[in-house]
Amino acid sequence: MPMSEVAGRMAPQVGAHCLEKENGGRGILLAGVPGVRPAYVVVLGGGTAGTHAAHIASGLGADVAVIDRNPDALRRVAAQFGDRVRTLFSTRDVVETRCRRADLVIGTVLVPGAAAPKLITAETVKAMKPGAVIVDVAIDQGGCAETSRPTTHSKPTFVVDDVVHYCVTNMPGAVARTSTFALSNMTFSFVLALADKGVRLALADDVHLRHGLNVHEGQVTYRAVANALKLPYVAPEQALRI
Repeated sequence: MPMSEVAGRMAPQVGAHCLEKENGGRGILLAGVPGVRPAYVVVLGGGTAGTHAAHIASGLGADVAVIDRNPDALRRVAAQFGDRVRTLFSTRDVVETRCRRADLVIGTVLVPGAAAPKLITAETVKAMKPGAVIVDVAIDQGGCAETSRPTTHSKPTFVVDDVVHYCVTNMPGAVARTSTFALSNMTFSFVLALADKGVRLALADDVHLRHGLNVHEGQVTYRAVANALKLPYVAPEQALRI
């Protein structure tokens, strides 16, 4: 969660930078100015990263829409932001239409432990505005655009069909100090439990920690990882013999 928060808050920031003309973008100021409309920002996914992306983008003055297929997520976003952020139920037509209109698309869709769904097709990218930007936060899980491929902090962007793609894996690495404190705040109690009790007892005592176990003695104990890698799945309780 803390890394999703960091990446979500970074996404409008790097997207705004990519929208600048010298970086290949449309030459649009995210916030606009009096008499000139702001950028239209589409956020795919209303989870942790998407909500934080919407928070920063709307706070900067952008025209923001969040798209999700979970009604509860849409209600939560609507309750949090009111009329500052529009919410749309996700269908193929909605995603395609809104991406074509967007100046900045922030992709945050994620299936925990599995490959991200490809919501933005290559055909949609071709139809987007020249100089539009895609920030694919989901690139760590393969990306949510068919045209996405992993990049690095030293060379963060590339262009496909005149659309700038920012696809840096481990986005929070750019703000390492903030990320370290955020992650440590959330994980320190688990580290202490592992140190004090040992692996097996710590996992046996805490179902939340146990749900984070991916591999034990060569057995894949996280179902989504097993499915993605086409390997047998073994329940963590069975692998740990608890």
